[in-house]
Amino acid sequence: MEVIIIENKFILKPKVYFGNNALEMLKELTGTRAFVVVDAIMEKLGYLQKTIDLLKSAGISAEVYSDVRPDPDVKIVANGLKHYKESKADILIALGGGSAIDTAKGILYFAWKFESIEASEFKKPLFVAIPSTSGTGSEVTDFSVVTTEDGKVCIVDEFIAPDIAILDSTCIQHVPKHVVADTGIDVLVHAMEAYVSTKATDFTDALAEKAIKLIFENLETIYRDINNTKARDHVLNASCMAGMAFTNTGLGINHSLAHAFGGTFHISHGRSNALMLHEVLGFNADLSGDTNSQAAEKYARLATILNLPARTRREGIVSLMDAICQLKKNLGIEENIKALGISEDDFENALDKMAEAAMADRCTPTNPKQPSKENMIQIFRKSFGQA
Repeated sequence: MEVIIIENKFILKPKVYFGNNALEMLKELTGTRAFVVVDAIMEKLGYLQKTIDLLKSAGISAEVYSDVRPDPDVKIVANGLKHYKESKADILIALGGGSAIDTAKGILYFAWKFESIEASEFKKPLFVAIPSTSGTGSEVTDFSVVTTEDGKVCIVDEFIAPDIAILDSTCIQHVPKHVVADTGIDVLVHAMEAYVSTKATDFTDALAEKAIKLIFENLETIYRDINNTKARDHVLNASCMAGMAFTNTGLGINHSLAHAFGGTFHISHGRSNALMLHEVLGFNADLSGDTNSQAAEKYARLATILNLPARTRREGIVSLMDAICQLKKNLGIEENIKALGISEDDFENALDKMAEAAMADRCTPTNPKQPSKENMIQIFRKSFGQA
């Protein structure tokens, strides 16, 4: 019998609820007990209590795990796993930024794996993700990043993708300006890497193009005025669209480099991505060569979509890179790594290990141009500000 393997697919798993009062959807859930993973900010701002009250109106009790930290490590996940198993919850809710959602995904993943080891049947809880930042797109992805002693580790499995995503932009209206900038550029990188990924399709291209356009049109607006509801909705939607795209395509070396750099020097994920973007674009587009690649063609197409000068492919690529540099400048993002105050000696001492980590990263295989370790080192050095 002939076995036919079809590699092309597009997964749309979560139901997405969005718009004003989207949080009210929690009253429609069915279950008995929820385990809520929440970060300190959402607890402080009252969104945790609102979530508990909405669940209560549906007859659902809640147990809270609030020991969430930026860049969650294995200890945080392990502690959360212990409390989750004790709760016997049939609903898992992640409320907060990417770290809260990543923590919840880690808890779910390891609960499932431990049950498999023990040959026990694992009854998966209904998984609901409610993002409080417009950046990670984690509410619709099968990615989770957990920090270990050796750096950041990506968990990628369809099992950990949420069942329901709730996009209520009131949840992001108290985000500080630097977080708006970092997370917004992270959305841009997600979409751009999905767009040129080796696994890109017509479906993911449509989502990536729209997400990129929404970011260019609205991110600077909410950076200057977070109370602009329409722009805030657009950026949150763009984050979700970019997440839908990259969960189907994978990412690229922009994220591989950012994971290695951010984990080494404790720089936020979004800002780490921002600092690599210019040089990664130039590498993928072969800007020092003939720009005769599919990635180069697609970057030039983006320039056209954004109404930037693009009479030739090279002009389109340069226009796009210039527009991104201007956007980062307007968002108060440093021009290069050196501007963060990291010494060149410290950077050089970490360079080899960071390059090795980037080469081994789960995001590297779907980059449109496969790099060598020396390529990674060169991109790192240029991103630092070296000639």
